[in-house]
Amino acid sequence: MEKLELETKEEFTKYIEDIQSKDYFPKNVLGWAIVREVYGQINADKVLMSYIPVLNWDNSNLGSLAVLLGSLDIKAPFTELYLDLDKAAIENSLDKFKSFMGELDGTNHHNIMTLIEGHKAIAELEAGMVNPFKLVVITEDVPCSNVSQAYMKLHALSEGKAPLRSLNLDGIFGLLTNCAWSNGFPFELEYINAISIQAKMSGQPINIEYVDKFPTLLSQVMLAPNTRILDAKKVRFGAQLAAGTTVMPGASYVNFNAGTEGPCMVEGRISSSVIVGKNTDIGGGASIAGVLSGGNSDPITIGDNCLLGANSSVAISFGNGCIIDLGCAIASGTKVTITQEEINKINAVNEGNTIPESDEPAQVLKASELSGKNGIHFRMDSSAGLMVAFRSTFEIELNEDLH
Repeated sequence: MEKLELETKEEFTKYIEDIQSKDYFPKNVLGWAIVREVYGQINADKVLMSYIPVLNWDNSNLGSLAVLLGSLDIKAPFTELYLDLDKAAIENSLDKFKSFMGELDGTNHHNIMTLIEGHKAIAELEAGMVNPFKLVVITEDVPCSNVSQAYMKLHALSEGKAPLRSLNLDGIFGLLTNCAWSNGFPFELEYINAISIQAKMSGQPINIEYVDKFPTLLSQVMLAPNTRILDAKKVRFGAQLAAGTTVMPGASYVNFNAGTEGPCMVEGRISSSVIVGKNTDIGGGASIAGVLSGGNSDPITIGDNCLLGANSSVAISFGNGCIIDLGCAIASGTKVTITQEEINKINAVNEGNTIPESDEPAQVLKASELSGKNGIHFRMDSSAGLMVAFRSTFEIELNEDLH
């Protein structure tokens, strides 16, 4: 392992240019991070979660990556790296950053700060402990091969560095372990069972908040100041909430790889892979179908300025300005009655995505034929017992004071 001190920024720049000119330096880097892994209390080789203080995404901070690759003596091309970052490698990397040390104020050079804190932490490891510090690099968006890669992709989603539904998350459930979570920290379920009697008799049982493969979003990522989550357990890590979104307690929930693209009120369920547009209100107990189970394989998008009434259920996509009344349920095969007059009004705001016209005064369509169209209001005609649709005339506006 090389030992090299760079005293000036000119020396640093020349060194980085040299490293990046090597054949082994990747032409594209999807993401990289300095990671601290957390291992099982009983199965010491099992990774339960990964702390990622700084996620470098989409070819960002490649100079810092070059320093680490040089310190680790990487010589061969790679598509992914998962390497121990030991004390010597950290010290060698910090030597190369000497010209930046006087600039650190907690708001800049975050990868250097991570190395400094890692150096302190690695010095405190007890003899015989597994080194939990890793350098993890991925250059291609392929299925994850380890927990730290999975956490990098979940961070990218939750931090808004990658769009929802843009990353390959195949096999992620097989990598993650079902854990008992307490204060954002994972415990193996076998460990909880093993210490149960001792913990209870000592009067110090572990306060288990929930059991899941995923931590909560707020235990990993801090959101914009005007974004609110009133019950942390309601939003899973890997969800993405745009600034101004409010997630109320009660029947609300936002799954991973799902979320909002602008200010929204969320009092219902946003299931996996669901994307909700800006200024949309998901009413109390409303549910949007996801893709993890139940046979649905078509991810749903809810457009801007929509309203899902309390306890409604939606399994088709909505365009902009759509409404479904409280308690109504729309599945892809639900029969919906719509008059030709209303079809004409709806078609006027759906250029290029119109409903075929008919000579009949009304049509009965499958809800899937209305999926993704703008300006539709769904309502149950209680007199006739029919689901009907018509052109929405109600403008959805969120309370700006709340968002």
